[in-house]
Amino acid sequence: MIAIDLDGTLLTDQKQISVANKAALAAAKAQGVKIVLCTGRPLTAIEGYLEELQLTEPGDYSITFNGGLVQKNDTGEIMEKAALSLAEVLEIAQLASDLSLPLDVLVDGLVKQLPTASSHPSIYGELNRLLTFVPATLAELNELETYNKVVVAIEANYLDQQAALIPTEFRDKYEVIKTRANLLEFMPKGITKAYGIELLAGDLGITAAEVMAIGDEENDIPMIEYAGIGVAMANAVPAAKAVADVVTLSNEADGVAQVVQEYVLR
Repeated sequence: MIAIDLDGTLLTDQKQISVANKAALAAAKAQGVKIVLCTGRPLTAIEGYLEELQLTEPGDYSITFNGGLVQKNDTGEIMEKAALSLAEVLEIAQLASDLSLPLDVLVDGLVKQLPTASSHPSIYGELNRLLTFVPATLAELNELETYNKVVVAIEANYLDQQAALIPTEFRDKYEVIKTRANLLEFMPKGITKAYGIELLAGDLGITAAEVMAIGDEENDIPMIEYAGIGVAMANAVPAAKAVADVVTLSNEADGVAQVVQEYVLR
C-alpha cells in the first residue's frame, strides 16, 4: 500500500497532480499496489482527484477526515469510523470563544460555521472551495449528527499565537494538530492518519512493513512513523523529516513519483 497526503505532497502548489506523479501511481497500481489518498478532507472534496488517478473502482479506498473514516471510493461506503461527541464539540467551541478563534465543524461533508470569534472570521471557505458551508449556532447542534472534526482556519501568525494558549488538558484529551500553517484541527484522541491506515491495512491483510506513507505536515507524522517506509517531502516541516526513513523531492519536483520509482517500481 502507498498512503499519500494531498496538499504539499501529491499536489503541486497549484493543487494539480503532475503527469509524472500520475504515471508512477498508475504503474504501481498496475502491479497490485493499493494507492490510498489520506486527507483531512471529506470524500466529496477529493472525488476529482480520485477520478483523475482512476481510483474509483471496487477495491479502491481512501482515508478521510485525518483517519476518522476509512471509505470505499466507488460507493462511499464507510468501513471504519470515529467521530467527536456533541459534548466534545461544545467544549471545543467554548475554548475557541475564549481564545477568539473561528470554528468550523465538519458534519459528514457539510461545514457548519459557528459564531465563536466575530472579529476573526474563518478562512476555511477560501482554503476548501469544494465544501458546502452553512452558518450555525451552538443551539442548532444535536446528538443525531456525526461530528467528524473541528477546524480553526485563520491567518498563520495569529493562529500560532492563540494556539500556544490552548491548555494542556485539551491536548491530552484530543488530537490537536496543524494540517497547514493556517489550519488547526481537533480530532478524537488517537484518531490519526496512521490509525485509519492501520485499520484498512488490517482489513486487507497488509502489514505495516508493506506500507509506504508520504507526507509533509504535522498531521502526517503518525503515518510516516507507522509505515515500513515513511517518506517526507523536501518541503515538509522539520518534525516530519526527523521521523522519516526517506526524504524525497518537493511537491513541485515530482517527489511522489521519485520515491515510488525508487522503492516500489524499481
